[in-house]
Amino acid sequence: MTTVSPTPQPAMRLRELIFGAACAAAVRATARLGVADALGEQPTTVEELAATVDTEPRPLQRMLRALACYGIFQETSDGKFAHTEMSRLLREDTPNSLRYISLWCTEPWTWEAWPRLDDAVRSGRNVFDDLYGKGFFDYLHEDAQDSAQVFNRAMTTSSKQSARDIAELLDLTGVSSVADIGGGQGHVLAGLLEKYPSLNGALLDLPSVVENADPRLRDGGPLADRARIVPGDCRDDIPVQADLYIIKNILEWDDDSTRRTLRKVVEVARPGARVVVIENLVDDSPSMKFTTAMDLLLLLNVGGAKHSKESLVRHMAEAGLLVHDILVVNPYLHAFECTVPAG
Repeated sequence: MTTVSPTPQPAMRLRELIFGAACAAAVRATARLGVADALGEQPTTVEELAATVDTEPRPLQRMLRALACYGIFQETSDGKFAHTEMSRLLREDTPNSLRYISLWCTEPWTWEAWPRLDDAVRSGRNVFDDLYGKGFFDYLHEDAQDSAQVFNRAMTTSSKQSARDIAELLDLTGVSSVADIGGGQGHVLAGLLEKYPSLNGALLDLPSVVENADPRLRDGGPLADRARIVPGDCRDDIPVQADLYIIKNILEWDDDSTRRTLRKVVEVARPGARVVVIENLVDDSPSMKFTTAMDLLLLLNVGGAKHSKESLVRHMAEAGLLVHDILVVNPYLHAFECTVPAG
């Protein structure tokens, strides 16, 4: 029987962290093989699992035993394997599934980039251009379309999950129009329009993004008559007037892009308009191990950064926004309530 390891001594803990790639690789392999989907409600022998997912039993047992040490699957006293709360999150059909996030964070290019972290720390620049001869998103869409699909699935899953939390958190009483700036496929906007039947909204993002907008917002969708889809780059222009502007998880580029986006909102918005900035933070958050890791990955692939509470407030103040409150959306996200000053 394999159980979760107790808190180890410092040397043992460091050894475990040094081999962290083994755990990440095992999670990735499990997700790709569909092991969590194959495992039912009852403890199952490794032979039965191996037959279902088309692997050899002994290597599969070794991988599942390694994951069980971290609480991902459980090995029973008779050598069978059963689900845990974490392993269920690798199932495709589980609410709040992390299957595509686990695949995205372990894509082949990540294994090439991580060993170059010291170069990125020395230079303060991304290493992606040197590795692949082109920018990150150009590489994804031109040379790694399978990885781009994984990225899209991961972002869609994550956005749908956070959209529910945002719709529950924000009070839009008195708001008649909302603009989702850099809003991806518009899951946040769709959730708000569904909750508030009198609300109208606009979704602004790059043309290649909004062409795949949430079906609810597109022509023929149930929300289409209250939704406007605006192709564009929010760093260059925001041709939308609204009572409320939502900016979620896009202020993680370089500082210049962050400043340009915030200033564009201040330029176009009416005095007194409400602006809600929603971001992951690298401080004062229960998800810091995850967000600080994502912060390093952003450094490697695009030269970007996740924000601390102080840095985000500073950027918003420099753009001319008045910050009034900071709300907890969920363990991974904070919402900064701001307004555009009058006059």
